[in-house]
Amino acid sequence: MCGIVGVLGRHEAAPILVDALKRLEYRGYDSAGIATVKDGVLDRRRAVGKLVNLQDLLVHDPLAGKSGIGHTRWATHGAPSTDNAHPHRTGGVAVVHNGIIENYRELRAELAQKGLTPGTETDTETVSMLAKSYLDQGLAPRDAAEQTIARLAGAYAIALLFEGQDDLLIVARKGSPLAIGHGDGEMFVGSDAIALAPLTDQITYLEEGDWAVITRAGAEIRDAEGRIANRALRTIRIDTAQIDKGGYKHFMAKEIAEQPGVLTNALNHYLDDHGITLPDPGLDFTRIQRMTLVACGTASYACLTAKYWFEQLAGLPVEVDVASEFRYREPPVTPGTVALFVSQSGETADTLAALRYMAGKADSIVSVVNVDTSTIARESDLPLPILAGTEIGVASTKAFTCQLTVLLLLALKAAVDRGAMTAARQEELLAELRTLPGLLSHALTTEDATRALSRKLAEARDILFLGRGVMYPLALEGALKLKEISYIHAEAYASGELKHGPIALIDKTVPVIVMAPRDALFDKTISNMQEVMARGGKVLLISDATGIDAAGDGVWQSLRMPAVDPILAPILYAVPAQLLAYHTAVAKGTDVDQPRNLAKSVTVE
Repeated sequence: MCGIVGVLGRHEAAPILVDALKRLEYRGYDSAGIATVKDGVLDRRRAVGKLVNLQDLLVHDPLAGKSGIGHTRWATHGAPSTDNAHPHRTGGVAVVHNGIIENYRELRAELAQKGLTPGTETDTETVSMLAKSYLDQGLAPRDAAEQTIARLAGAYAIALLFEGQDDLLIVARKGSPLAIGHGDGEMFVGSDAIALAPLTDQITYLEEGDWAVITRAGAEIRDAEGRIANRALRTIRIDTAQIDKGGYKHFMAKEIAEQPGVLTNALNHYLDDHGITLPDPGLDFTRIQRMTLVACGTASYACLTAKYWFEQLAGLPVEVDVASEFRYREPPVTPGTVALFVSQSGETADTLAALRYMAGKADSIVSVVNVDTSTIARESDLPLPILAGTEIGVASTKAFTCQLTVLLLLALKAAVDRGAMTAARQEELLAELRTLPGLLSHALTTEDATRALSRKLAEARDILFLGRGVMYPLALEGALKLKEISYIHAEAYASGELKHGPIALIDKTVPVIVMAPRDALFDKTISNMQEVMARGGKVLLISDATGIDAAGDGVWQSLRMPAVDPILAPILYAVPAQLLAYHTAVAKGTDVDQPRNLAKSVTVE
């Protein structure tokens, strides 16, 4: 969750570190800090809250030095405070850390016997304490770091900076991503390539268990067994303009507006004159007996939507699990099973752990990811990029619709491969799918109406979402979006389940958002909606023109969508769900891009 940067440069490190941390603040914004070495002297600055607080501190209390490390924190052990902020320092060693050191209590007890006691509540401080204990024994910084890393249990990415060492950074990763950037007489470290994009396009990704000794001359990388590891040098292409708001008030607003364009990119990548094309080695759905789809959060709702598509269109049985529970169930894996993992970052800790559980058990591992250099992509047999571009807003928008699009293309391919759909019908749906970016653009024109509706929703304490069939997962996603950025309590239910308990919540103060395109289940959804209105519920109906007309009078408000094939409706209807959440949050004055307690890339369990 936290963001790490490191610099061995030719210029002052503090401005470079802060600028890189700006691009990583989506990973955590409870506190931030940097440490540098100048003429052998180690010093640091830390501040609670957003990165701007650290910037203000550095104006009044600058920090010199051309070697340094930086960190933006999402709190795990210890509340957000200056003491708990990174970098942590014990004597002549400073450390920044992303992850959890699981054996920190045992290490602390051991260190206490040597007279080393913690000054913070964090697990991270234990790393600097342990490194100091090895330095006190006379070990050189490199050897002290190696011994320290060998003692750590858990998931971590760490960077160590030593007093007296202007040309040394030691880093390690296990379970959390870390990348090394190569410059001209300079070296850089970052939690992901976004942090390093303006500094270099030459990146080496550390593999699981790697640790590296970095100087300005380069990096010596060793694997978990201590052997020299020759990791590939990759050239990255990140459009730094994507990291700017581009005139929008929030990244989320920009990313909602980008959806027609990125959806076009995804479609162009997977569609040609012959239909759907997958990268090698592809997928032969005639050999697949079952699929297991695993993800977290918004990505898990993309998987739930895909379950309807795979089963209804292709007749292919699908199991969907949230990644945080999946491997602990120890599910049996039958022959002919393909495991598919969905992650925007490609680094989600629970999803990655589930992937590793399935490796060697499933016939093949497929991933749907936004970062094709991520750990999940690299450990998959078939990584499928969604091509959404950099997504900074914590609440996923364009990544979700691109995930849905790629999953639908897979389901359509499966349907033809398995003989459940004719090629002619597939081509009809692909033709309709090619019009979807234009339909999304049309849906975006409802923004003024959505803004007005959201001012009314902002007054509510509780909001319910309803949907049936393939729209039920989208109702779940709509509720998640609303509560994570507006902090209004929101829940979603399959419409038919409302009368089995949740209808007790209905009264005139509770808005009920019904997502109901004119599909085969429309009449049943409207019947459920009538049950709500009969009890004084305030219904906001999102449907097409014929659906709104057919629903008749009595709805509190309505939002009109373009007509679309019901199979494609979840992708289109994601737009009003996102706009409602966004404008409700704006009306309430919450921090849209960086909602409290959340972070974009969840790299801890």
